[in-house]
Amino acid sequence: AELQIAEAVALVDTLQNWTVLDKIIIPTKNPDKKFIFGKGNFQVLTEKIKKLHHVTAVFLNVERISSLTKKELEDAWGVKVFDRYTVVLHIFRCNARTREAKLQIALAEIPLLRSNLKNEVSQLDQQRGGSRYIMGSGETFMETQIRILKEKELKIRNALEKLRRKRSLLRTQRRKREFPIISVMGYTNCGKTTLIKALTGEAGLQPRDQLFATLDITAHAGYLPSHMAVIYVDTIGFLTDLPHNLVESFSATLEEVAYSDLIVHVRDITHPETVLQKATVLSVLKNLNLPSHLLDSMVEVHNKVDLTERYKPTEENALAISALHGHGLEELKEEIEKKILTATGKKILTVNVNLEGPQLSWLYKEATVQEVEVMPEDGTARVKVIIGNSAFGRYKNLFPNSKIFM
Repeated sequence: AELQIAEAVALVDTLQNWTVLDKIIIPTKNPDKKFIFGKGNFQVLTEKIKKLHHVTAVFLNVERISSLTKKELEDAWGVKVFDRYTVVLHIFRCNARTREAKLQIALAEIPLLRSNLKNEVSQLDQQRGGSRYIMGSGETFMETQIRILKEKELKIRNALEKLRRKRSLLRTQRRKREFPIISVMGYTNCGKTTLIKALTGEAGLQPRDQLFATLDITAHAGYLPSHMAVIYVDTIGFLTDLPHNLVESFSATLEEVAYSDLIVHVRDITHPETVLQKATVLSVLKNLNLPSHLLDSMVEVHNKVDLTERYKPTEENALAISALHGHGLEELKEEIEKKILTATGKKILTVNVNLEGPQLSWLYKEATVQEVEVMPEDGTARVKVIIGNSAFGRYKNLFPNSKIFM
């Protein structure tokens, strides 16, 4: 419970101009019931809130509360009441940068708007009585609003589908160029963006020490020890009890992960709940129906080891690193390279090329050239390359007389 409340405070601290005045741990009943607390606890909480003169809202750290419970509590306490869904959604809203992220948030807001609507209609009916129909249209206020929400949801889903198709096209282009794709995943604020910045040297990446700093999938180019170019994909962080509607609305973003060649799972090894966080990430990944080879070949990274005095590896194959200070990054790159060669079926081979012909420049363009050993006496060179299957097929067709050493 202490760790759960610490995470709830971290969620509130993520929001600009929001401050936690006080916190309390109280057992809750079933959140679907009209009153979420027992009578005694409700009384304790009410007195506590009344004494806090500057309080403007109460955050209940439960996934969802019904609109009826929300109304009852707001009437009793005289302030706004938020659950985990509304707070996380608000953080998402503040961090959304691209059109796609904004559309996904709009989609996640629909269930909230529906439950608010039921609340408003029941209040209106109590207040006014009389005809519930609009201008003789035969449609009640409630029906009109529900229809508008349905139309809005359909529009958002269609817009997201268009973006999904566009992303699918970009994915096909990346496949043609044969860039291996590595998805970097983990619990929110585990250091994914810091790690990608360290692996790629991309100065434009600005990691932030807060929850859900990354909402959009972003791609960043980097090089492995063999000079092979790869694309690192930064993804949305996970959270325990992340409301399933939110996960659902972001499934289009997470779909990208299924098309990667490798997953790197980053863990904040200093967090007291690091084992639970790992279970949360693995459970979400399993629910995404990813290909089994992706889950089996996953690289686990224990980040922030510089912050622990006595780090002991708890998992046999985990790699200990400090993304901030660069510790262990070379070993990580080597492990990624080994897994990528297996996953993509790329070959490492040496070819003999005629320096007067176009072979060398073709290899530089279509493959990863590792070493060039020039033999000036006969005008040839031995070239060590990493090459994908389709590029290798094209090479053999274009240069059938070239000597190849596997």
